[in-house]
Amino acid sequence: MNSPLRIALNASPEQAQRLVALQAAFAQVCNALAPLVQRNRLWHRVTLHHLAYRSLREQFPQMGSQMVCNAIYSVSRTARMVFQHPASPFHLSRFQGKTLPLLQFSNSCPVYFDRHTLSLKDGSLSMYTLDGRMRFLLSVAAEDERSFREKKLREIVLSRRQDGQFELAFWFGDARDDDGGKPALARPEGAIPDYVKLEAAA
Repeated sequence: MNSPLRIALNASPEQAQRLVALQAAFAQVCNALAPLVQRNRLWHRVTLHHLAYRSLREQFPQMGSQMVCNAIYSVSRTARMVFQHPASPFHLSRFQGKTLPLLQFSNSCPVYFDRHTLSLKDGSLSMYTLDGRMRFLLSVAAEDERSFREKKLREIVLSRRQDGQFELAFWFGDARDDDGGKPALARPEGAIPDYVKLEAAA
């Protein structure tokens, strides 16, 4: 993928609290799915969806159906980074005959959105939260606005910076499919995402 378009959100204290709550709830869904990945050495997104979607919807009724799908996508991507990247210290080959470590997502993990859960039109942003849609007015440069009109939007990621401010990253371009493309959150070769910890098997 190309470099993302990053837009900081001018969130009020009340809006920031809602986004913090959304991050924590998203992490809960990811952590509920992680043991299935550990037990079955499985992180293909479509297969995970078939195995876990219904039970996750029942376990987390407060999360919209599409956000559950996005959490499944997040776990799939993270597991690929951790267990498949050749330079990862947790590459699958290191655990022959051993139980994989358990992925543990922090409450500050990135939240993935899509066209069903976030929309942008004429500088007005509407995004899903646990208690209804949240809206922001954005100032987007003309060149970036053309990207929304002319390019395919591949990923939308909400993250919280170290200073506490939230930002959205929009990824455009002709990336490969979900299970073959590079991780959206670019990192040094083999680096483990800072939003996830690995718990060794007992």
